[in-house]
Amino acid sequence: MQYSAKEKLEWTIIFIYEFGKRFGLTMKQSFSYLNRFKGIDFIEKHYGYAHTQSFETMVEDIAGLCRRMGGELE
Repeated sequence: MQYSAKEKLEWTIIFIYEFGKRFGLTMKQSFSYLNRFKGIDFIEKHYGYAHTQSFETMVEDIAGLCRRMGGELE
């Protein structure tokens, strides 16, 4: 299925916000962390799956991915 750039962008912005809220980060800090530790790459590659899950689930899953890539948020 094809998703518009607008759909992907809107979902990703909300995800970055939710991730930051979970870990006490600003939007900028959240984006930087996710970008550095490959969370944004995962969302880009697997958007079809990611957007069907709850934000809570995806925040925890991608936090785990980031930890495996060297991130230290717990």
